[in-house]
Amino acid sequence: MRAGVERLIVAGGDGTAAEVVSGILGASLGAYVEVAFLPLGTGADFHRTLGIPRDPLLAIAALASGKGRRIDAGRVRYADDGGRICDSYFVNVASAGLSGVVTRSVNGAGKAFGARLAFLMGTLVGLARFQPTRVRLRLDGAEIYGGEFALVAAANGRYFGGGMHVAPEARLDDGLLDVVIVPALPKRVLVARLPRLYAGTHLGIPGVSLQRGLRLELEPEGAPALGEVDGESIARLPMSVEVLPGALQVWGAGA
Repeated sequence: MRAGVERLIVAGGDGTAAEVVSGILGASLGAYVEVAFLPLGTGADFHRTLGIPRDPLLAIAALASGKGRRIDAGRVRYADDGGRICDSYFVNVASAGLSGVVTRSVNGAGKAFGARLAFLMGTLVGLARFQPTRVRLRLDGAEIYGGEFALVAAANGRYFGGGMHVAPEARLDDGLLDVVIVPALPKRVLVARLPRLYAGTHLGIPGVSLQRGLRLELEPEGAPALGEVDGESIARLPMSVEVLPGALQVWGAGA
């Protein structure tokens, strides 16, 4: 890139976008290259936040007439399945709990019928299998939660899981993570409230909370919960997530 490439067009879904961005940020090239995203993959949750249409022709037109802007990214440290501590970057959401179970189920089964249906079915299957564990959360050094939980999401973007509006108030350029916490509600309640997660109205459910900060630490108390990073089921707790303000230059962003 330092040899002359100034703009990359990344065609694919969330996983492809995350891999490319991880390569850029891991090589400290965020100041040297501009990235445009063309949503051709099964899932396109990050692209939704950017306001890029799913239709290829409309997406190309949006990129052609777009403009550049700086957005935030994130860095995450987590334990892998073997207990090794790993570091990675993300652009959309890093989360733990039910999302980790669902992501493993969906990635194992495939998305032949589309991401939305795959994640909906995966969520229902995951709920049947899910056993809540205990976690202690610290945001910028202050403890904000302790106890059993269903989901903790540290969001840069607004959507995950094939269209779930998990962090409806998140902004890509505010220099903060939106931390959404869903406690261990009864499974029948979680199933009944699932449509509110797609609609982005779940923040009004008693017990569900939203906080903002720079760095989130998730420490397991007992069995370590599963996690996911931009739709990849690679993580277990403990996990730490921090925002990287203005780390990435993107082109054609609409949101």
